[in-house]
Amino acid sequence: MMKTTKCMLAAALALSVWAGSSFAMDEDLFDRAPWFTTLGLNWYETEGDWEMESGLGLFGKVGYSFNAWWDLEAGLNFMPSLSARDADKLNVEPLDGSTSALRLSLEALLHLRALENRRIDPFLFAGPSVTFFGDDVENGKTQAGVFGGAGVFYHFNDSWALRADLGVGVQGKNSETPAVVEVGVTYRFGAEKFVPPEFLVGAGPGDVDSDGDGLFDKDEAAIGTDPYNPDTDGDGLSDGDEVFKYKTDPLNPDSDFDGLKDGAEVLTYKTDPLDVDTDKGGVSDGHEVIEDGTNPLDPADDLQKFTLLIEFDYDKSFIRPQYYADLEPVVKVLRRDPGATVRVEGHADKRKRSTREYNQKLSERRAKAVADYLVEKSGIPASQVTAAGYGFDRPVALNDTEENMQRNRRTDIYIRKGGAQ
Repeated sequence: MMKTTKCMLAAALALSVWAGSSFAMDEDLFDRAPWFTTLGLNWYETEGDWEMESGLGLFGKVGYSFNAWWDLEAGLNFMPSLSARDADKLNVEPLDGSTSALRLSLEALLHLRALENRRIDPFLFAGPSVTFFGDDVENGKTQAGVFGGAGVFYHFNDSWALRADLGVGVQGKNSETPAVVEVGVTYRFGAEKFVPPEFLVGAGPGDVDSDGDGLFDKDEAAIGTDPYNPDTDGDGLSDGDEVFKYKTDPLNPDSDFDGLKDGAEVLTYKTDPLDVDTDKGGVSDGHEVIEDGTNPLDPADDLQKFTLLIEFDYDKSFIRPQYYADLEPVVKVLRRDPGATVRVEGHADKRKRSTREYNQKLSERRAKAVADYLVEKSGIPASQVTAAGYGFDRPVALNDTEENMQRNRRTDIYIRKGGAQ
């Protein structure tokens, strides 16, 4: 079996050196062209004490893709001639001559699409099978079984691929363990209707821009962006425009961490995607748009903002006395303007062991603790103070250093003057 398997896999690898037209493998492909079929050759490996030798066969499969990760596939293997083994090697009655076998299978495929080279598409599979032999053999003329294994597709383009599979199973009344090696060609129905990626006009030999975003594939590989997705971070700006035109980060949808995606800043609000506070009014562009309803281009309507780096005891939400002095300026502002409304927002950093639910609830409790303190000390009505927690969903910096994590563990207080709309 090993020698035959190696030969078949070597043939598959030799064929895969040729690469055809461009290959995208986008998520939309599986919605628009879910059906595929495979035809090829297989090797059916029998156990040494079976009445028949291992042998070559033909196979065909029809599959359906639920998404980029999961397929369901029905298959048929036909081995027209499996030679009889020598009677000397058997403890059972030998066959008079060669026999045939027909195998039906139903398998679920799990793709492992974690490689940078999207042409290479490894997968795992498992499922039931039933095999019908032309003669009555010791393990049963009809043998039910379960098979599992692994394989790989090599995609020439969205329509055509080469594949190789290796499966091992348990079947029949004596729980024998045959193996099946398959090499075939796969065709996906309807994939050729997709619009092929455009090549960059004027590009030199080998300079390809598969997704038409203005960056060559080789440059995207160096940056870390996806050469088959024109907007890798999904912020509404193409990777090429982010690199060349706006100087934003094509791997971060919110380059300045102000709460607005880069595309929204550039195309909708006309704010600076590299400046947290475009109008320099003291409040971030994102907070003005999302929470306050103010104009991020007009500093006159910005709320009064206080950012406090209050440290709480582990898993606690009461304020340490050492921070009362930091809260005193806020209390004074509210005492002078008892008609003001206040919004207190709690934020957290994100560590490896951080969970969304825990940090969300903790940030809510800590925001409420600050809000209750302001009501108690300033005399402002509780109905004019709200508290909200955002966990680690609204960072002002990457959580990559202790200093940045300290910046993200913050409490923001926004004050709207009494009578202000």
